[in-house]
Amino acid sequence: MSVLPESRLSIITLGVRDRAAMTAFYEDIIGFKNVGPEGMAMFNMGGFVLGLWEADKLAHDAGQIAHPVNGFRNVALAYNARSEAEVDEIFERLKTAGVQITTEPHKAFWGGYSGYFADPEGNAWEVAFNPFWTFDKVGRVVLPVEAEA
Repeated sequence: MSVLPESRLSIITLGVRDRAAMTAFYEDIIGFKNVGPEGMAMFNMGGFVLGLWEADKLAHDAGQIAHPVNGFRNVALAYNARSEAEVDEIFERLKTAGVQITTEPHKAFWGGYSGYFADPEGNAWEVAFNPFWTFDKVGRVVLPVEAEA
């Protein structure tokens, strides 16, 4: 018996220090549309929501102690592109916008092609092309196991 009735993710919330600046980055540079209520940013991610909320408020809500964040957070968000060329095009646009590139696009050990950038508060984003995955009609990744089912 599984505890959760379905294998799915609904929301990823990033605890941020400066919600206004982070919201502006995701809207103005990345191109996401904020549809959140007053006091929180929320972006529709094609099947789940990316939220931005002040780190101290998120920690309190989760019953945790807020810690200052320095360095890598042991989490990376990812955007899967449809080709290596699309990865390169995205990185060119990121560079033009002055976004910090942490790893240039390259052939990856797992057989794909990927690179990383960081948002203004250091959250890691991977942009990758995985030749072993496909997309459904609305652009969501279909893992090989799902395709066989």
